[in-house]
Amino acid sequence: MIRLAVRVRRDQSELVLADLLALAPTGVEEVDVDDCVVEYAIYGAPGELADVGAVRAAAGAALVEVFTREVADDWGERWRRFHRPVTVAGPAGRRRVHVRPPWAPPPPASIRAGGASPEAGLVDLVVDPAQAFGTGAHPTTRLCLELLLALVEEDQARGSLCDVGSGSGVLAIAAAKLGWAPVVAIDHDPAAVAATRENAAANGVTLEVRRGDLRAMTPPAAATISANLVAPLLRELAARPPAPPPAAVVAGGLLASEAPEVARALARGWGLRERLRLSEGDWAAVLLSGP
Repeated sequence: MIRLAVRVRRDQSELVLADLLALAPTGVEEVDVDDCVVEYAIYGAPGELADVGAVRAAAGAALVEVFTREVADDWGERWRRFHRPVTVAGPAGRRRVHVRPPWAPPPPASIRAGGASPEAGLVDLVVDPAQAFGTGAHPTTRLCLELLLALVEEDQARGSLCDVGSGSGVLAIAAAKLGWAPVVAIDHDPAAVAATRENAAANGVTLEVRRGDLRAMTPPAAATISANLVAPLLRELAARPPAPPPAAVVAGGLLASEAPEVARALARGWGLRERLRLSEGDWAAVLLSGP
């Protein structure tokens, strides 16, 4: 089995990921190399993927480094072992979201029918990690879930929600299970749109799923907007506020060093103020709301 990996600067990663997903619509592996560089990898048989060693190339406007190497044929099973269930709690600990792959059993406290357990305040969410970014394994997803749970614990999980850059649909599906309605999920990548629809159906929730250009679109008006994106996309989004502006925004996908500047940009552009900032390792997410 051949592993083909592409390393790119984080601020250009969206361009490369879109090209890779066109080649591997079932998904790619993501590895953080350091604060500035991310690695994406796809797998295939020697006849499907050429062993090109290490080369430098261009993907659109992004300069990338490409590495290939042979790996053991049991990589698929090892990849499954990597994707384990994750439980995220709100700041007060009263509500939790449990994110698991389809092959993992539901947690004992969950209700299989798809709702929340009144005893434990636990929502069970099933996500196929082979489809698109966002399984709960990455800190940015966990931090955004925690901020959504903060709104739930404050009884602010009401009205509409728009998830910009839905990936696999984790945030949108969690929002629908936690009380927001209607929920709209938007992503530029066709594989992500398909994954969100499939994962929503698997979880028994209704979403409106759209494809949109995240670099040019103005989000539709919603009471709450979530956006787990890279900092350049969030800065561009800050310059295009919806009308009327949302009551709350959850923004993730940020390095901790990027969070203050992005929070200020959203506050200025959307007339909001930063209320809460969470961090895990090098990553951060922010919650903003109206005055």
